[in-house]
Amino acid sequence: MKALSMPFALALLAAGEPILLNAIELQAGTMQAWTDYISAADSQMQARLDGQRPFLWADEADGRRSRLRRGEIVVGPVSRHGTQSVPNGLIHHWIGAVFIPNTTLDGLLAVVHDYDRYKEFYKPVVADSKLLGCTERDQRFYMVWQHRVLFVNAAVEGQYQAHDFVVDQHRGYSITAATRLQEIEGYGHGNEHLLPPGQGNGFIWQVHSIVRYEERDGGLYLEMEAIALTRDIPASLRLLVKPVVNRLSSASLATSLRQTRDAVNSVTGPPDRLASCAGTSASIVTAR
Repeated sequence: MKALSMPFALALLAAGEPILLNAIELQAGTMQAWTDYISAADSQMQARLDGQRPFLWADEADGRRSRLRRGEIVVGPVSRHGTQSVPNGLIHHWIGAVFIPNTTLDGLLAVVHDYDRYKEFYKPVVADSKLLGCTERDQRFYMVWQHRVLFVNAAVEGQYQAHDFVVDQHRGYSITAATRLQEIEGYGHGNEHLLPPGQGNGFIWQVHSIVRYEERDGGLYLEMEAIALTRDIPASLRLLVKPVVNRLSSASLATSLRQTRDAVNSVTGPPDRLASCAGTSASIVTAR
């Protein structure tokens, strides 16, 4: 049985920084801090598997699961107030959950593994998406996201690797990471072109997600830890800009969970598996 693979959450993180449009380059020290942080986050996932913490975040606080059963989408910060400063950058770490009643694992996976339709499920932020190749437990896919906030039109093209883990017949999780992210300069115009990885405005440099699901209570609990690395905010602007960034981060995660629930609920008839991922590796296609 496959686990959930959902690629993105905080694609809008730095779109609320319209003042910070000067070019900036990702530094080696920033990347090392990101690597260390992700290693620690993955270790926390292991603590859930070992029983040191509940498997679901939904079970960690009184009343959280009841709110989900009532149809709420619950989102909260993981890293302090949602962001943690690292040398020349910011790490954003949020978690969110949703309950989808009358849903089976197969019904959920039929939607979230259908990468070619992400541009339908998650529009208008996802402008393009495509499955590149997969096996029964791993997927590689391509996605372009874009968002406009005030005078900023941010667009990023990326490739992602997802790996599914099965815990038991009712529970599983997946870890997804960007293998390449490139800002698109002049998106939608005649001079549109890709910048080298790590260069540009620093809207988003890295993305990592840990997604858990559990089938129980007549439906399915779906939750995502979404982690992203962006440029830092100058000290003189933090009081003004950081609350805006945090609101966008929380809202984008909630929107992704809501759109996933809506997509699952829109499927009629028996769920179809993604045929190219049913067994052996699929043929590789080119993103562009």
